Amino acid sequence: MNRNTFIYAVLPLSLALAACGNSQDGASKEEKAAGEAAHADEGKITLSQEQIASAGIQIGRPTMGGSGTLELPATIEGDPQGTQVVSAAIGGRVVALPYNLGQSVGRGQTLAVIESREAAMLKGEVEASRARLALANSNLVREQRLFAQRVSPEQDLIAARTAATEARIAYNQAQGQVSAAGVGGGGLNRLGITAPISGQVIARSVVLGQTVDANAELYRVADLSSVSLALNLQPADAGRVRAGNTVTVTAPGRTATATVTFVSPALDAQTRLVPVIASLDNRAGQWRVGEPVTASVQLSGEGEDGVVRVPSTAVQTVEGKSVVFVRTKAGFQVVPVTLGDNVGDSGAGGSVIVRSGLTGTEQIATSNSFTLKAELGKGEAAHED
Repeated sequence: MNRNTFIYAVLPLSLALAACGNSQDGASKEEKAAGEAAHADEGKITLSQEQIASAGIQIGRPTMGGSGTLELPATIEGDPQGTQVVSAAIGGRVVALPYNLGQSVGRGQTLAVIESREAAMLKGEVEASRARLALANSNLVREQRLFAQRVSPEQDLIAARTAATEARIAYNQAQGQVSAAGVGGGGLNRLGITAPISGQVIARSVVLGQTVDANAELYRVADLSSVSLALNLQPADAGRVRAGNTVTVTAPGRTATATVTFVSPALDAQTRLVPVIASLDNRAGQWRVGEPVTASVQLSGEGEDGVVRVPSTAVQTVEGKSVVFVRTKAGFQVVPVTLGDNVGDSGAGGSVIVRSGLTGTEQIATSNSFTLKAELGKGEAAHED
């Protein structure tokens, strides 16, 4: 083989190898670009607004301030300052009960009329003392005139003035006894029992015609425009609850906000818990005394004014790290976070403190975030394939 023949034989092989090399380089660049694109899409979930709504994913913002909330059962109670027992000041027979359960009454309105001999004696004493007072005043006027005419001595005038004063005291005392027992009930032997406050009749303990003893309970009247929320805290939690803290009250179909008014300085002797009372506006009449509700109590924390809190349902674990899903224009972005203390029941309404990863201004998935975690897993599996 001469030299020219060898060159012509080797040249096609070299060109073929060069072409193969260029093809491999192009393929590696494409794979590299695809890998970089996959890395750029890592942690991103593309979902439309319709898909988000269909999955039941709720969007909310983290809560700023405080050190969390504590969820526990509570009971609606009547405001102790707004509940009054109406009792019979004298014994006798009940002859009138004009108000029934649930009816509204005004202060001073007659709730019951009691007929008794004691009522007749009280009213009789008022009439007798009134007559004695009229006679004493008449004698005093006469003695004043006689003394001015120098007919009667000063001693008689002083005696008449003293008698008139004593008669006035006796009359006022008799009136006071009647007022303490009730008001006029339409007859000499009847007394009316009046409402001490304006409110609603929440209990009626007697029936018409019943004979009652003195101090027997007749009615209970409550001003239910404001009710109390009674709950009990563990001593460790009570140290983070102060007067003025807010309480979110929830019941089926209803939600309201109450304000803590009292945190007991002593533990209950039997439960060894700390009683707490919150005031709840009830002018709409949607809360009933004795009703069990759920209370989410805001906890106070020293130096925690800027803390970020998210619902426990917003946090998922991906590759051993805690993450939340932040809303983007295209869907969601996985954001790793560093967690603090859990507050409350993580299964229902609890929250968790986020030490880092969020600023508090983001929109995040607050519920059903596990569906986003599952969607993220599908995307990673597709990248591996």
